[in-house]
Amino acid sequence: MNRTDIGPPDYRDMLPDAIKMNYGKWKYHENVRAGVLKHVSETGDEVYTVRVGSPRLVSIDFIRDICDIADKYCDGHLRFTSRSNIEFITDNKSNVNGIIEEAAKLGLPAGGTGNGISNIIHTQGWIHCHSAATDASGLVKAIMDEMYEYFTSMKLPAYVRIAVACCINMCGAVHCSDLAVVGIHRRPPKVDNEKVLAQCEIPTTIQSCPTGAIRRNPDPNIKSVVVREDLCMYCANCFTVCPAMPLADAEGDGVAIYVGGKVSNARKPPMFSRMVVPFLPNTPPRWTEVVDVLKKIVEIYAGSAKKYERMGEWIERIGWEKFFRLTEIPFTDQHIDDFTHAVETYRTTTQFKW
Repeated sequence: MNRTDIGPPDYRDMLPDAIKMNYGKWKYHENVRAGVLKHVSETGDEVYTVRVGSPRLVSIDFIRDICDIADKYCDGHLRFTSRSNIEFITDNKSNVNGIIEEAAKLGLPAGGTGNGISNIIHTQGWIHCHSAATDASGLVKAIMDEMYEYFTSMKLPAYVRIAVACCINMCGAVHCSDLAVVGIHRRPPKVDNEKVLAQCEIPTTIQSCPTGAIRRNPDPNIKSVVVREDLCMYCANCFTVCPAMPLADAEGDGVAIYVGGKVSNARKPPMFSRMVVPFLPNTPPRWTEVVDVLKKIVEIYAGSAKKYERMGEWIERIGWEKFFRLTEIPFTDQHIDDFTHAVETYRTTTQFKW
């Protein structure tokens, strides 16, 4: 008989026994402390999850070290969340402190659960993305170093989810996160006519542009293309198919900051993030300007929001005018409220209005 299971390995072969026995029977969970979740089954069984932060880009030695912890306390089981948190699962409550202590020896703090900041979901950045306007891993490291106390505690009014996308193609979930950093290009691709002739198919390059900004060079003696700057939206699609049109620019590239998005349907419908800072320059390795803005927003939110009020809900209650006044973020002509007139048509929630 031909084999039909040709996808990833079957997850059921790798579940802890306690999870297998209570599959689909989980009744509720509690936030025991920052980084520790207690799951209770209808059968009365309990399972504890210890979550620790990770840098996402890891080495084989690093993986071996966390596997040693999983072998010692979790019968060889661990998992990674969609935000790259590492989670150790055990049905033995007495193992929890041991896992936390062993992880701390590796420099991995327990946290990221409850009303705090979890690991940042992010893209690839300068690691290998060809369209990146900023770094992702470096930016995330700089941000989380300053947000550390909010990762290891649950003292914020509600969850705060942060996302980083290294360009406007937004592989990260920046449109629906409480705080989001988006890399932006501000200058069109630079065309190297000699390389275009040698490396690119001109029809394909022209077709790659979603806004029709790329045309044949009007000079018949030049077998290349030109870019209409007024139509270019800096998406890097052309650079993807034609390496003779690099988009990265050290002075033109930087980041924008968005706030107020959420996926949850609790209390209020899901919300789109909105831009509050149109541009900040790239200043590696610490991105001081970006980190200062984010930290200030979080601190003001922590002191002003009501319990369980997500950042977007808080801003909606106090009003954007007061938000800009409290955070001392200048309101510029680049701020465009482009969702104001679409509330009735965007199906972002199950709470439809007809």
